[in-house]
Amino acid sequence: MDLKIARTELDAKPKKIDLEKIEAMVEKEESTILYFDKDNSHKDLLTLQDHFEAKGKSFYMNEVKYGLSDNDYMYQVHIMS
Repeated sequence: MDLKIARTELDAKPKKIDLEKIEAMVEKEESTILYFDKDNSHKDLLTLQDHFEAKGKSFYMNEVKYGLSDNDYMYQVHIMS
């Protein structure tokens, strides 16, 4: 599964990260916070949640708005041991 990391520039295309890299980050640290782009489907993020909760991890996801428009948001994901 590939997910898109939140863009750092409004005109830039989001970079992709795969599940293996996310797992490596989570195993390395006790607590990991990731920001995902709004172009990700909510279903894919729920699949990510199911994956880590099945491994016994705590998973919290929020929408973070950074502008006045309804389209100015990203997903914040916090995964903990």
